Amino acid sequence: MFNIIARKTLLKYAEMYPEAASALFYWYWEFLKLDINNFNELKMIVPSASIIGDDRVVFNILGNHYRLIVRILFDYKTIQIKWFGTHTEYDKINAKKVEFKK
Repeated sequence: MFNIIARKTLLKYAEMYPEAASALFYWYWEFLKLDINNFNELKMIVPSASIIGDDRVVFNILGNHYRLIVRILFDYKTIQIKWFGTHTEYDKINAKKVEFKK
């Protein structure tokens, strides 16, 4: 089971992108109960996940209309939400460095 940091960030993104909120919450609930130990196991469960470095992973949300960037620390069973936005917005950022802005 993973600890996802921070739920408040997820709620903010759901507010910013209401059309993607259900899909984002589905991802959240699925990953809360996930029991994996490394990126290879993650790829077996979510083949479309892209590993981009610095323990960061990009997930396609809502049929690839949105992208979610997280940092996964398997040793600590922790997922940090780094960024969420449309595919078009994703193309304009540096996915390896982007951070959630409060």
